[in-house]
Amino acid sequence: MKITYYGHATVQLDIDGTSVLIDPFLTSNPHTDVDPASVKADYILLTHAHFDHIEDVELIAKQTGATIVATHELATYYEKKGFSVHGMNIGGGHSFAFGRVTMTQAFHSSSLDMGDVPVYMGMPGGFIIETNALTVYHAGDTALFSDMKLYGERFEIDVAFLPIGDNFTMGPVDALDAAHWLQAKRVVPIHFDTFPPIKQDARAFCDQLHQRGLLIEPNTTIEI
Repeated sequence: MKITYYGHATVQLDIDGTSVLIDPFLTSNPHTDVDPASVKADYILLTHAHFDHIEDVELIAKQTGATIVATHELATYYEKKGFSVHGMNIGGGHSFAFGRVTMTQAFHSSSLDMGDVPVYMGMPGGFIIETNALTVYHAGDTALFSDMKLYGERFEIDVAFLPIGDNFTMGPVDALDAAHWLQAKRVVPIHFDTFPPIKQDARAFCDQLHQRGLLIEPNTTIEI
């Protein structure tokens, strides 16, 4: 599997020739200069509906024909716009060609800006993706919650993407507890430095995880 982290919360997994893109935010993302028109995707997984997680979903889905996987309300929204979708909900799982996806809870919010009023788009979530090669957990935007201990007990997580930005999500201190509870072999901090309220020292966070964590810089890849 090849994992590409584009900064903020955007992650791409290349799994035996299948491209799975999570939370495509590229056009306005200061951590990458990747043109969204050049990104390949067979599936696009959305943790929630905030702009900094869905900015480029329509452009990429339109040019690739990717299936959008999201909570029921958000999937229905895109389905009515003519896109291929697969709706899910918290606690549910589905086996795709590339592996099994379980939608986890996330303590956050989820809405689309439509004119003057934000429109509710179902519960926010995260994803545990089990493949023949690796098990990957993308927590989405979330606060710390104790069920992360259960995820660590039930799944052998190889890579966990955890927000550390604080203000809108858990910060570094809570993310350290999350990493401990998840028992992940590698921990990648996400959702930091993009905007002033979420400025963080990711290197300091990773130094505290040096025995068990791995920082993937924006626009770099790892192959496992």
